[in-house]
Amino acid sequence: MLWACYSLITMIKRTLFLLLLSSVGLASAAQLTDMETRWLTAGSAVLAYAKQELKLPIDITVQPQARATDVPLALGFQDGRCKLVLSMRGNPAAEDILAGLSAEQRPLMIEAMVAHEIGHCWRYAQGVWHALPAGFEQPAQQPAQEHAQEQAQALRLTRREEGFADLVALAWTQHRHPQDYAAVAAWMRQVRQPATAGTAGSHGTLAWLQLAPSGAAFDPAQPLFEQAASLWRQGLLRDE
Repeated sequence: MLWACYSLITMIKRTLFLLLLSSVGLASAAQLTDMETRWLTAGSAVLAYAKQELKLPIDITVQPQARATDVPLALGFQDGRCKLVLSMRGNPAAEDILAGLSAEQRPLMIEAMVAHEIGHCWRYAQGVWHALPAGFEQPAQQPAQEHAQEQAQALRLTRREEGFADLVALAWTQHRHPQDYAAVAAWMRQVRQPATAGTAGSHGTLAWLQLAPSGAAFDPAQPLFEQAASLWRQGLLRDE
């Protein structure tokens, strides 16, 4: 019986994956590597939700050859559309972020990463990328320190967007996999630990992750992105 249930779940995911490929212009799974197929299959429920429920303008782009600085999964924005970019071919470090995870856990974390990127797409599509919500203001720059302040501000803007997207990933996990929330949240906190103590780089989102130690931090009565936005606004008060 357990094997039958697993087979059914696998078949459903495969069907979602093939439907997803046809909707984004990828003709068939035969065009993809095994790694690309695994990642897109793991994220298929998120991508289907983004396209069918949210109507987000999202395409999937597969890089024929990764560059040295490419991360395996990223999101860009071009001509009014979100571009989910996979840079895995020729990238020996493509799955380093999953090191230490069991085979059973990896699809769950990949799904959270795809939800993170959909959080970015939503912000782009809403026209609020790098924008603060009402009631928040950017500090004025001092002319004598303008260059240093511009660099610090660029890091801060990126970090804030990463914080929002991380909260979307957690809200999605609580919505779809509440039994696995603690594992995903712990992994995300580990990934976001700063390389140097006391520093908060462009992806130092602990100020937001600490606001959601359990799934109870999210209000299921709210839409998914508003669940994330409510905590994001609280985290903005902590981010300096």
